[in-house]
Amino acid sequence: MKDYIVATKSGKIRGYERNGILEYLGIPFAQPPKGELRFKRARAVTPWEGILDAKEYGPVPVQLNDGVIQGAEDCLTINIQRPLEGEKLPVFVWIYGGGYNIGRASDDLYNGAVFAREGILFVSFQYRLNVLGFYDFTTYPGCEDFESNCGLSDQILALQWIHENIAAFGGDPDRITIAGESAGGASVVNLMAAPKAKGLFSQAIAQSALPNCVMSHQVARRNIDIFLEKMGWTQEDLPKLKTIDPYELQKAHAAMNDVQQYRNPGLFQPCPVQDDLLPVRPIDAIRQGSAKGVKLIIGTNLNEGTMFVHPEKTGFPNSWSMVAEMFEKNGHAEALPEIIRYYLDHSEDPFVDFATDYAFQMPALKVAQAQKEYGRVWMYRYEFISASGQKTGMKASHAFDLPCMFANKDFEFSRFLFDGEPEEVKDKIIRDMHTPWVDFIKTGEPDPAAWPLYTGYDSMVRIFDRNTRTEKLDRTGLMEVWKDLRFYEE
Repeated sequence: MKDYIVATKSGKIRGYERNGILEYLGIPFAQPPKGELRFKRARAVTPWEGILDAKEYGPVPVQLNDGVIQGAEDCLTINIQRPLEGEKLPVFVWIYGGGYNIGRASDDLYNGAVFAREGILFVSFQYRLNVLGFYDFTTYPGCEDFESNCGLSDQILALQWIHENIAAFGGDPDRITIAGESAGGASVVNLMAAPKAKGLFSQAIAQSALPNCVMSHQVARRNIDIFLEKMGWTQEDLPKLKTIDPYELQKAHAAMNDVQQYRNPGLFQPCPVQDDLLPVRPIDAIRQGSAKGVKLIIGTNLNEGTMFVHPEKTGFPNSWSMVAEMFEKNGHAEALPEIIRYYLDHSEDPFVDFATDYAFQMPALKVAQAQKEYGRVWMYRYEFISASGQKTGMKASHAFDLPCMFANKDFEFSRFLFDGEPEEVKDKIIRDMHTPWVDFIKTGEPDPAAWPLYTGYDSMVRIFDRNTRTEKLDRTGLMEVWKDLRFYEE
């Protein structure tokens, strides 16, 4: 049996062959963020002696997922999947989504073997979530030694480790593409803006990102105050955060999320804050050239909002009174009549479309508009409405593009998505979306013949659908209505 041992700056690592793919799983890239390092930014891993056996994924981050509290604090690991042969391979780094609340690199949907079989070195990593990763306690008394943006620091340190060590695994550090969906897509945009991430990647893919999901320290306190209320704590109790069972924090976090929509409609929690890691809001930083030279694919799904508005409790307004409250709290009351009129005139499902535009489409357009001045940009929209999407009313909702991008039609979510569709339909929509991603990672071009560069709000856009095509989408009117409205930024 061949021994797949590589030498990195952190130590030697043994990999394993599985189904014709070489895997190195559960590699620690940081010191365990627990004990005195809880609520501290990621510290580089201490080099180990001997050979690290990298056969299994590491523990998932602490989270409450489908009513089950799971995970461990010692979760900061990297996973690598690559073909058995090849050197100087293009590198594809996937950042999972889950609203900064849930998620894991080991999710079956994110199996990178499909990319490895196409000559790509696939990397995923884990970062801290929810209270442990993205709450900002730094403005509270007794928390002077806490640090903000711990989850973002995990992402930056992971990219630094990858950039420094990926050549040992046969990857090309000069050809790194980062990608993610939802909070993972937002993370991609944040990393494009973060000074400490500069130079760690040359290409980026932001799928259904939430680029505005960044808040000030002051705004962060609004929801943390609700969290304290749900913990039954006063500010004097905050030092207990360092020693309390992390699972107990999940219960209060979930309770906070249940009510935050009604107190602060349109405000997300958790998410990164503006600080020294993210000194300028991402869209503004990109306008200033923070990601100069980075090639970008960015896009959204046609009906993102269906996943968020229909449930009873979400972070999205689902009535005009809540929209009004959101606008008034942010000093935009004068813009409200035009917004309401626009969605009543242009939409059959105004709250879904409002949510889609507010959180996803409008900020994605702003990112594309900013980055096109400094690098090549391509924009897409996923519009495929499956038989199950039609039946459930979810249409082309949030995350529905993932099975296509990962070319995975056997995962549980994929089976739901493609239920009732003929095999040839499944294969076609998967091929239509997966192939340009592979081409972009390998060559820096998604499909030069069929997918032109983004040029402006009336640009040609690649539409992934039963009839995949390139189409001019004029969203100038949409952007005029939204102007440069800003929310929860004080």
